[in-house]
Amino acid sequence: MENGAHGSQNGGSAPGAAAAQEMTPVDLSSPPHSPPAQPPALPRGLKPVNTRAPANGHQGENGYSPDAAIFDRIEGEKRKLSLYQTDPLVDVKGLKSMGGQQPGLPQSPRDVEEYSIDVDRPGENPGYISLFLEKQIGKMGTIMGVFLPCLQNILGIIFYIRFTWIVGIAGIWNSLMLVCLCCLCTFLTGISLSAIATNGAMKGGGPYYLIGRALGPEVGVSIGLCFFLGNAVAASLYILGAVETFLDAIPGAGLFKSTVTIAPTPASAVSGVLKSPNIHDLQVYGVILTVVLCLIVFGGVKLINKVSPVFLIPVIVSLFSIFIGIFTARGGSDARLTGLSLSTLKDNWGSSYQTTNDAGIPSPTGVYWNFENLLGLFFPAVTGIMAGSNRSASLKDTQRSIPKGTLSAIAVTTALYLISVILFGSVATRDLLLTDRMLTATIAWPVAWVVQVGVILSTLGAALQSLTGAPRLLAAIANDDVLPVLKYFKSSDDEEPHMATLFTMLICAGCVVLGNLDLITPVITMFFLLCYGGVNLSCLLLDLLDAPSWRPRFKFHHWSFSLFGALLCITIMFLISWSFTVVSLALASLIYWYVSIRGKGSDWGDGFKSAYFQLALRSLRSLGATPVHPKNWYPIPLIFCKPWGILPDDVPCHPKLAEFANCMKKKGRGMSIFASIVEGEYADKADESRKACRLLSTYIDYKQCEGVAEVIVARNVVDGFRLILQTMGLANLKPNIVCMRYPEIWKEEKHSSIPNNFVSVINDCSISNKAVVIVKGLDEWPGEYQKQYGTIDLYWIVRDGGLMLLLSQLLRARDCFDSCRIRVFCIAEEDAEAGELKTDVKKFLYDLRMEAEVIVLSMKAWQAHQEESEAKGETGRIHALEAFAKARKSIAQREAAVTKKSRKDTSKQAEAEPRMLDEHEVNKYLYTCLKLNLIIKRYSPLAAVVLVSLPPPPPQQPSFCYMEYIDCLVEGIPRLLMVRGYRRDVVTIFT
Repeated sequence: MENGAHGSQNGGSAPGAAAAQEMTPVDLSSPPHSPPAQPPALPRGLKPVNTRAPANGHQGENGYSPDAAIFDRIEGEKRKLSLYQTDPLVDVKGLKSMGGQQPGLPQSPRDVEEYSIDVDRPGENPGYISLFLEKQIGKMGTIMGVFLPCLQNILGIIFYIRFTWIVGIAGIWNSLMLVCLCCLCTFLTGISLSAIATNGAMKGGGPYYLIGRALGPEVGVSIGLCFFLGNAVAASLYILGAVETFLDAIPGAGLFKSTVTIAPTPASAVSGVLKSPNIHDLQVYGVILTVVLCLIVFGGVKLINKVSPVFLIPVIVSLFSIFIGIFTARGGSDARLTGLSLSTLKDNWGSSYQTTNDAGIPSPTGVYWNFENLLGLFFPAVTGIMAGSNRSASLKDTQRSIPKGTLSAIAVTTALYLISVILFGSVATRDLLLTDRMLTATIAWPVAWVVQVGVILSTLGAALQSLTGAPRLLAAIANDDVLPVLKYFKSSDDEEPHMATLFTMLICAGCVVLGNLDLITPVITMFFLLCYGGVNLSCLLLDLLDAPSWRPRFKFHHWSFSLFGALLCITIMFLISWSFTVVSLALASLIYWYVSIRGKGSDWGDGFKSAYFQLALRSLRSLGATPVHPKNWYPIPLIFCKPWGILPDDVPCHPKLAEFANCMKKKGRGMSIFASIVEGEYADKADESRKACRLLSTYIDYKQCEGVAEVIVARNVVDGFRLILQTMGLANLKPNIVCMRYPEIWKEEKHSSIPNNFVSVINDCSISNKAVVIVKGLDEWPGEYQKQYGTIDLYWIVRDGGLMLLLSQLLRARDCFDSCRIRVFCIAEEDAEAGELKTDVKKFLYDLRMEAEVIVLSMKAWQAHQEESEAKGETGRIHALEAFAKARKSIAQREAAVTKKSRKDTSKQAEAEPRMLDEHEVNKYLYTCLKLNLIIKRYSPLAAVVLVSLPPPPPQQPSFCYMEYIDCLVEGIPRLLMVRGYRRDVVTIFT
């Protein structure tokens, strides 16, 4: 249809007929004459190195050839390699700079014995080994640094005062299932943790550091804060357990009256009155103990490291005491303590889910316990696997200690729990398991207080570790400066995080005031499971992406393990409590949203960036190199920022150019490429180009334009633009529209190179099959909130694949132009053709789903209008004649100046003979442009923006002639877009 619509444009008298003719572009640009290249510097004559004896048998004084002597002398003079211009030895500073770290010690090697130190010759030692040994003094290995801390945190209060009760109410079979399910979750998480921890050096923050660097700052901060809350709440759990054990051992220490409960045990041989500590005693002693522990934490990490190993000894002693007591139990005064018995094991094999009171004693009213509730109660007993990763800064070799220590602790505690289920279920009746909360102390050998002291010290040690690790986790999050609201908790590496410790103490004290372990443990469970799920997802993402940087030393991992571990974490969360799960996920999502909105952008090389990269590669491969269908065509504008040197050096692009680029994308979506050129030699201008690229990127972000900045170095603008056209973009993501400002200053003497450059740019766009949009009146282009009214007028002169129509629709989609109407102007030769042309264009626009008013101008009607205007004395034609004469005079003067200059330059006589302009052709082009300018002024004086077809540069004519033509076309039109399409349709009528 478009061919039919414009087939009438070929008449010679039609305005714009010359513009409609597609002419073969000719490059009239003459780049600056470059000086002759200097001949390359010849290398000095080097005598050949001959290490063998000469054939004639002549040797030097020392018995070997002169060549060998020269070689040895040069080798001994200095160690520097001339080619690299640096010391070839890899020093500590160099290793740290490769990892983006401060100068210091790199990660320790596996075997220190491979290196030797010669103390007598320190000058030859690069400094690596001495610094290495100096830094390793006082650091911990696998046993003290990972295994025992994990063991201490896992074997906590739940094992001592809740595990026998869990076996009694769940039975041996369900208890075994419970232990296997929880330990399987931690074991899979330990595998994922080992893989990530061995993929590089770790900084402070433990799991937060691992998750954040794998899943990005938003996910890392959200899960890290939840894990911080879990550690702070876990400290309150340990403190309440220590207080409860203390009050059970010394009932007279209670400040308030104990809670009395009648144990309903009709099947038991012994029944009686059971006493449990008063909740107010738990609250008072718990708050006091919290303050005391926090004061110890304020004393510094050195004091904590000296004290914490002391708490490990009671744990080991109490475990031996409990197991010895189980094997030596013979009943005694309580018949319910049967000793190891097969009949007792059979009686306790099944479950006995029932209702208990707040003290856990069976009662008609209270909390009903089932498998899911017990899962939430027991899971904190298997947490603590992150204790080793939290101490990464204190380990000699993190990549060796964390996998071995963590997985060994998980394996030992899993075996211990499974054995304990069998032994506890075989040594006492169900009544005793349910009513004696300190059964581990009752059966301990030789006396109960050994276990009681062990429980108190081990729980206090675990609480101290939690109160030490939680503030440092919060400080690590604050130090990354992702969330500005956490700036008050920042602390340097050599300072104690006092503000974070104080905040942790307040959270812990608030949970202690609750005074109920059974209410606290589900909250801890959710936060820890959320963290474990994040670790598994991190390893899953890194394993699936398999980036070149993913090279963990721990090889016993697979993405299926991580996937199963993540799903298991989510499943356990919903099994425990769907309401707590929803609340914890909502809290993490809220933090994620807040970080994404208010947080500072950080690039940690996370897995999501790698995923985006691989997704982009897959998309490029799926798109292929074949041209896209018009239905899938998107404008990818190439914004030519500073082609004419009309902006200050510190302004990377015209302030309105980015706003115009956004107008070419539907609702601002799409990609723009902002390109600029630095003239000169690349070796001299490389740093300047990088600075200009950073400045341009900042400008793009400031203007909130989706795009990228590219700055290249070239000898001149023409060469640089040709490089951009040939190399910019990938496959079908190459720019398809070149946007630039019309050079209204081209007539100034200091900008004499603009005409040649401008014409060369347009011709190069035609050769490379790129569309062109030239903006005239960019200074008057409306801003985002400057509402425009009136019309968007299109003067559709030549076929452009529908680009002009599409641009008008994209302009109207912007808020500033949404109130404007679109008008399409077409020109017909005869009056008879006007009606048919209007019908065809309307039908075409209807099929394109575009709303526009169609106006057809016939040439005869226009001639009649001109005659009427002359009779009325209107000045339009007079102004056109004045512009016509002025343009012809300017062309004649410039042609005379070029001819005069070429005659003087005899050296260029053979290269550039003066061209004789065809006066008829010049007059025809001037007349066509002036008539089209009159039509635009006549019908679009109040248009918000005018779009007109850009005429191609005529061949065999100087570039200044073309500039005169364009000046005649745009004169007096405040806001104009000159559009030139390319050999592809960008719109289609088909669905």
